[in-house]
Amino acid sequence: MRLIGVAAIGAALLLVSCGRSKSELANNTQGKTATSGAVTPPNNMALLATAPPKDQALKITHDRHEAMEGLGKAMKNLHRELESGKPDINVVRAQTATMAAAAAKIPGMFPAGTGPDVGRTRAKPEIWAKKDLFIQKSKDYLAAAQAIDAAAKAGDLNKVMALHENVDKACKACHDPFRSPEH
Repeated sequence: MRLIGVAAIGAALLLVSCGRSKSELANNTQGKTATSGAVTPPNNMALLATAPPKDQALKITHDRHEAMEGLGKAMKNLHRELESGKPDINVVRAQTATMAAAAAKIPGMFPAGTGPDVGRTRAKPEIWAKKDLFIQKSKDYLAAAQAIDAAAKAGDLNKVMALHENVDKACKACHDPFRSPEH
């Protein structure tokens, strides 16, 4: 049974690797070990996977919604803290850490079969139709979130203030083409 799983992962990696350089493959094919000990696939592999059963797809869309809500709350809390007269660096660090952690997971939150055809979601079909663009926009947001998180970790509130607009722009650049308006 393990041999079948290894073969499936190998086949998926071959599909993902088509047209990529060796350095990209080295960076993108190394799974990360989760706390459960399972290996998670590279973020962009989830978009190439086959659709999960409907009950699992509904759970994925629910979990994705909760994760995005948490990300939105972190961004709002960060803005609120930065707009206060005297921002607390520890509060800022907590929010930027949440943002960077969530940003790293975004592409993997959208496997095939978890779009609007499965259930209620604000995710537009364009995520799957234009997956390369979606992955690029996700990477742009990740870079912005990591930059502001690094500034917060360094305790540089001036740099955090300067970078928070970049995070907002990167968020909007993905939301505009890939997220439906709230009903």
